Amino acid sequence: MTKLLSVSDVSKEFAVNGRKVQALDNVSFDVTKGECLAIVGESGSGKSTIANIILGIYGATSGSLTFQGNALPTMRSKQHRRAIQLVQQNPLSSLNPRRSIGASLRLALDVHDIGNKADRARRTEELLEEVGLPKEFRTRSPSALSGGQRQRVAIARALACQSELVVLDEPTSALDVLVQARVLKLLKELKDKRGLTYIFITHDLSVVRNIADRVAVFERGKLVEIGETEALFANPQHSYTRRLIGAVPVVSREEAVLRDRIMENGNA
Repeated sequence: MTKLLSVSDVSKEFAVNGRKVQALDNVSFDVTKGECLAIVGESGSGKSTIANIILGIYGATSGSLTFQGNALPTMRSKQHRRAIQLVQQNPLSSLNPRRSIGASLRLALDVHDIGNKADRARRTEELLEEVGLPKEFRTRSPSALSGGQRQRVAIARALACQSELVVLDEPTSALDVLVQARVLKLLKELKDKRGLTYIFITHDLSVVRNIADRVAVFERGKLVEIGETEALFANPQHSYTRRLIGAVPVVSREEAVLRDRIMENGNA
């Protein structure tokens, strides 16, 4: 298995009201090419901090990252920004309300100088169709779309420039359980089709079993447990992991049946 990303002994401190706050404490893990690693934990656990360090938004106080075997600096090259993309929690705030959907998708192609004008127009339509939206949506504004449709646009934008690693920051938390299931199914299909690698940030373990190959559990800035998804759910080793699993919300039987049907074959 090929390591795409390695995080080695990463720590992060913030200065808050004149004192140092340890957000991450000597965190190490690898992400294998083609897998989905879920990073889970409650608010303040450090999961968003490690995501921002991977994206180059924050620099680590100590430790190092490598991507494709090479050092990954905080100041990212254009190539790095193209290879590592983000899907945010709220697509309405991440999409420019003054830009059409097509213009938002073309922006990534423009920035990275991919194709000529005709190529970019054609690629925009292909991206929409790839995420299950009609090409006519290219002329619409973000406000004209539903939450699930906007999230599909955000996913398409992250894939526009042939990214290799996609960081998904709570991408389904604002969606109801059935729309959530459809978006998770789309993400799985795109991962298999494109050979993508995901880092899936979430506080909600109820979505993890449907998307993740492995799970990394963070508590107060420390990585307390990491393992294969089914093994971790069946036999969690850390008391904090057991508590998180015990707090997973239970949906209604009807919702659970529909969700499972969507994830299996999309017939809902």
